[in-house]
Amino acid sequence: MPGPLHGFTILDLSAMLSGPWCTSILGDQGADVIKIEVPGKGDHTRALRNQRGGLPANFLQINRNKRSLTLDMKNPAGRQVFLDLAARADVVVQNFRPGVVDRLGIGYDAVRGINPRIVYLSLSGFGEAGPYSHKPVYDPVIQALSGLTTIQAGADEARPKLVRTVLPDKLSAVTASQAITAALLSRERTGEGQHIRLSMLDAVMAFLWASDYNAQTFPDRPTTNQRAASFIDLIYETADGYMTVAVMSNKEWEALTRAFDKPEWLTDPRFATPSARDNHINERLEMTQDVLRTRTTAEWLEVLEREGVPCAPALTRNAAVEHEQVQASGILVEVEHPTAGRLRHARPAARFESTPADLRRGAPELGQHNEEILRELGRSEAEIEALRASGAIGSEALQASAAE
Repeated sequence: MPGPLHGFTILDLSAMLSGPWCTSILGDQGADVIKIEVPGKGDHTRALRNQRGGLPANFLQINRNKRSLTLDMKNPAGRQVFLDLAARADVVVQNFRPGVVDRLGIGYDAVRGINPRIVYLSLSGFGEAGPYSHKPVYDPVIQALSGLTTIQAGADEARPKLVRTVLPDKLSAVTASQAITAALLSRERTGEGQHIRLSMLDAVMAFLWASDYNAQTFPDRPTTNQRAASFIDLIYETADGYMTVAVMSNKEWEALTRAFDKPEWLTDPRFATPSARDNHINERLEMTQDVLRTRTTAEWLEVLEREGVPCAPALTRNAAVEHEQVQASGILVEVEHPTAGRLRHARPAARFESTPADLRRGAPELGQHNEEILRELGRSEAEIEALRASGAIGSEALQASAAE
């Protein structure tokens, strides 16, 4: 059976990370994603490092299950091709700065005028209003403005720290993909599409709010600087490496004292209740660290797992790939790409029993599917050649064939 979004067509005008990540999720779930790129240039991520066969690893990962069409939207003929595609598509995704798509004549109003059922997602950095709305944005900018770097630091007085992955980009992608599927479900019920506006700042602050903005929940309660519960990470040093150990409930605390052979900790008033353990978190974590240094990670894992204490080794990326749990989960799969060769991917995380997601095709070469997509639109060979001659579409695929 095909994936759950089989039969839906998505026009992907986005570039860089968050938009393409979003459409990659939908492509994995069966949608036909047409990646529309600037002729001769394409998505900026095509130029990133760590390439093979002319395609970077990052681009290969977040542009799989897509077809590439190069269109010059400033060319009236190129714009008309887009609108003809939009007339029969289900979704448009774009992450231009606010106002750009309207100036190009491909904004929501223009598309809705020819296709009232369209679901049109506009993804921006800061939204359409406010002093930052037209500023350029990358992941660290959102981390800084959202408060995430201060949360990562542990306290307001500490030096802010970046999360060492592009969390705002990834989180915006996941939020966007969920919003699109929700809008498609609404369309099935009402028959009407809609415009979805999502900013990276909104996505990150909504994500952080419930757990990290507790002090700001009650607007009539003034807040002082946020203090850290502890500056000690729950990553501990062992005799030969690192691991994590985390306990919350009284049952888990009792299990930890058994594993450590520290029965006296149970009668220590500092650790008698979860609240007391939180109030004396630094002492508790320092004592835990002292004990864990006495044995190897493997030895502690055996003891702690026997007692039912939540724990795991802290792995490098190479070690994580080889770990028995990762292997057993089947999350990593290997596929053959026609130009980049053998690739390792993380499969779609959600496993659909009846409509499984799948890696149907590798990331496309620039303009690889120009002729194929235009033929599906009903364009003749003469019309396609005229579009190419006018610069409305790119000629990358022909040039690549000639070079071979």
